Amino acid sequence: MSQLGPTVAKRRLSRRLGEIRERRGHTANQVCDRLGWGRGKVGRIEANIWKRIDMSAIRDLMRTYDVSDAVHNELIGLAERARARPWWREYPDVYGDSEYPGYEEDAVRIRVYLPLLVPALLATAAYMDTVMGQGVQPAGWRTRAREAGARRQAILDRTDGTAPEFVAIITEAALSYQWGKAEDRREQLAHLISMGTRPGVEIRMLRFADGPHPGMSSLISIFDFPGDEPSVVFLENDIGLEEVIDRKRSDQYSEVFDRISEAALSAPATTAQLKNLMQTLE
Repeated sequence: MSQLGPTVAKRRLSRRLGEIRERRGHTANQVCDRLGWGRGKVGRIEANIWKRIDMSAIRDLMRTYDVSDAVHNELIGLAERARARPWWREYPDVYGDSEYPGYEEDAVRIRVYLPLLVPALLATAAYMDTVMGQGVQPAGWRTRAREAGARRQAILDRTDGTAPEFVAIITEAALSYQWGKAEDRREQLAHLISMGTRPGVEIRMLRFADGPHPGMSSLISIFDFPGDEPSVVFLENDIGLEEVIDRKRSDQYSEVFDRISEAALSAPATTAQLKNLMQTLE
């Protein structure tokens, strides 16, 4: 619990309030009526839709549910952590209302599969500049996004034991595009090889030679958290990010990722393949 940042603390607070209400045998509308709130407010809180963390509303709910001292302290602690202002709120032009960087910050394991791109946490600056240059955003936005991206990548540099386990499935297709200069492409390959040697980082490749594989049209990011906090799945496309809310769908995407992983080369074989690709650039 002590590791939870504002994004996951807020999510957990919403989930716990819903669990407690259900155990007390109340409907959301009954609680709204009892507290004189507009119908839908409890539902929005439990759906993790907050304009702000309202401490008075949380205390009203705890009184209504007659929670124990231990639960009271738990919920207040979550609310206080959820009210902290995270660094990515300094980049509303880049992330908008997305909580994606917050899930990265708090995850104990991150699993990523992007069939045509190098994952952002493994990308060099030159690669990211090239990718962002294909979009419609102005140069100023790209500068801000580059700064924010560097802060995101820093989670893999943590040395205090909080760095997440990171599993990335990359494809030969993503590494086959001609972009930048040969030294830029070589730097990206060398960076992947270097990152793959880090404890807790696993990089695996899907090759052309191995044929079609599961998840060819999927772009999946999965975040796993401490304790019993449910995982979060994001799907990504050119328009934006979609958070998968439904637990059953989330589990299905986790199964898809496992199948993709099974089809990929092992981590040592991936390193060998990356080195072979580097030689073709000599």
